Amino acid sequence: MKDATPKEQIMSKVRNALIEKTENPYAENEVNLEVIRETDPNDEAEVAFAQELIAVGGNFIYCENEHDFMDNLADLMQDRSWPSIWCQNDRIVQLLHTAEIPHFKEPAGDENPLVGLTSCEKLVSRSGSILVSDAEVSHRGAFSFPDIHLVLAYNSQVTATIKSALAGIKNKYNGSIPSQLTFITGPSRTADIEKTLVKGAHGPKELFVFLIDDF
Repeated sequence: MKDATPKEQIMSKVRNALIEKTENPYAENEVNLEVIRETDPNDEAEVAFAQELIAVGGNFIYCENEHDFMDNLADLMQDRSWPSIWCQNDRIVQLLHTAEIPHFKEPAGDENPLVGLTSCEKLVSRSGSILVSDAEVSHRGAFSFPDIHLVLAYNSQVTATIKSALAGIKNKYNGSIPSQLTFITGPSRTADIEKTLVKGAHGPKELFVFLIDDF
């Protein structure tokens, strides 16, 4: 039998983690609010992140390398009939140019849907959150304005907690912290009006994370 590829191994662990639910040890507790659960120390960080991202309504796409990322992005664009991608990150733009993937740096205002692609600072495995900063992403509109937000990230950016993410940021910027940090946890959603869940009220309706294996 042919050995499973790294991608197949990762996705198999993600599927198993979603199927095998952990029983609530505090079933007698009357509090129904969900809290961040303790992660299994035996799980790889990227598996834990994928599980939590999917749990909050995001989409996870594992990529073996940058070429695999470009192939997956092209396939997703074709499946969703997205004509082009909005991206302002020069390095990612170069990847899109190399793969001949249609893209633009400034939206014209008539894109429907507007699909934006950004980088990020960190991925937090315990909550499935994405940390972005104004040093890495040019301005808040790059990730809040699109109808659909795509994130390009790497295994080396995955960290366990918000605390470790902030420590990593401080180390990256030589002891200082960028003026704007934003944690994104799933697509934009609210239930403020008549307790009805509405997606995309204050930002993207959909969130995709492409995780490239750089280990």
